[in-house]
Amino acid sequence: MEWITLKTFSTESKIYVGDDALASRLPVLTAGQKNFVVTDENVYALYSDFFKEYFQGAEICVIQAGEEYKNFQSLYRILEKMTGAGLHRTSKLFAVGGGVIGDIGGLAAALYMRGISCVQIPTTLLSQVDSSVGGKTAVDVSGVKNVVGAFYQPCEVLVAPTFLKTLPNRELKCGVGEIVKYAALSGKIFDLLEKGIGRLNDLEFLTSLIVACIEHKARVVERDEKEANERRSLNVGHTTGHALELARGWSHGESVLFGMLLETEAAIAAGVCEEAYGNRLVRIVREALRMTPITEADFSSVENDLKAAKSDKKNTGDGKIQMAVAKDKNEWTMWALPFAEYCDAIRNAAKKIVRE
Repeated sequence: MEWITLKTFSTESKIYVGDDALASRLPVLTAGQKNFVVTDENVYALYSDFFKEYFQGAEICVIQAGEEYKNFQSLYRILEKMTGAGLHRTSKLFAVGGGVIGDIGGLAAALYMRGISCVQIPTTLLSQVDSSVGGKTAVDVSGVKNVVGAFYQPCEVLVAPTFLKTLPNRELKCGVGEIVKYAALSGKIFDLLEKGIGRLNDLEFLTSLIVACIEHKARVVERDEKEANERRSLNVGHTTGHALELARGWSHGESVLFGMLLETEAAIAAGVCEEAYGNRLVRIVREALRMTPITEADFSSVENDLKAAKSDKKNTGDGKIQMAVAKDKNEWTMWALPFAEYCDAIRNAAKKIVRE
């Protein structure tokens, strides 16, 4: 088992990585207080023995699975059950699931009695390499992703790769999207991914990248917890990706890959991204996209789905669309364009991709 410490101004979190993290830490974390578990119906059905072994006597709240249930109605139900369970300030909430459960469970912990301890137990590749770390919690409102939430650091994150063995292929692909994002930001991860480009569907290879991704994110969050500057880099591919995710109902990871490819091609054409490096990054993204059901036709119609980019949280109110893009190896930048120019840039990038 490996562990990583994440220190922010207000708190310190421990992130434990390894299949022995559960057996090592859960008996300690669950002892001596009332506990509350948030999970979804899929995870609860798959791991009923896990819940029986580690959460005897705890209140377990099971919500429906899917991004569409990351809303105020689900949040209210969780908070109502927390109140009914008689939790107090020394209680702990355990969020067991993927990104949706981590987001909504973390927000419930932040709100209940103005904050109780939260333990994240991510069960998907995406949540293990990214969303369980860093303290972002949120729900979606009126079709806008993560627009209501809080920065609230978990006390611990337990990353057990054994959960990944039961993931459907599409969920693994979703996690690959976030791993490729880290390759765009970290020269170390870029080199590992470029060298192993033919192994993007190899679970052993993907698992070997978890610690490197967590370490990169932890160091960024330590320097910029509230996303005032450097943490915005972690949104590479997300401006266009979020717009397409909302418009098309794709998974988050697929949408991020799609957005990263379009934004990188556009940045290369504008001279924002160094061409030789950008082309190498594009090759990695293209290889990852081969794992998805996205087709050439999806690129041809992309401009119809960009309106949601206007409500992206990175925008600053001046009418421009803000994108975090790779600039060169180990370098990134924020690139802002008026909406019409943004649409033109993405449209031209899509045309180039279709031609190739």
